[in-house]
Amino acid sequence: MLPQEHRITRPQDFSAVMRRGSRAGTATVVVSVLVDSQHQSPQWRCGFIVSKAVGNAVVRHRTVRRLRHLVAELLRSGEIPLPQSRSDFVVRALAQAPESDHQQLRNDLASGIRRALKRAVP
Repeated sequence: MLPQEHRITRPQDFSAVMRRGSRAGTATVVVSVLVDSQHQSPQWRCGFIVSKAVGNAVVRHRTVRRLRHLVAELLRSGEIPLPQSRSDFVVRALAQAPESDHQQLRNDLASGIRRALKRAVP
């Protein structure tokens, strides 16, 4: 589970990231990133969107748990360098996400985050 300070929970925050953020897609996920230069702390927050196209409730919840674990692992380890201002991430799972193995999902997520950050931070 992500700590409260690393979660996007308000619908307005999801909308802002989806509308104004930079986006990068892979075979299993689409990652949107919004870098807020007004907050000068290297804080990050993340939210997840998993629609019914992914599967039934059990499959959707399993997919969110897998993605949450991978995001926390990637961002806490320092494997993906974060900008010096706050970054908000929204990860949208695609229909292929539940069938992918751990390594493929991890690689797709890392690639999507890197490319979206590259577009968001000039």
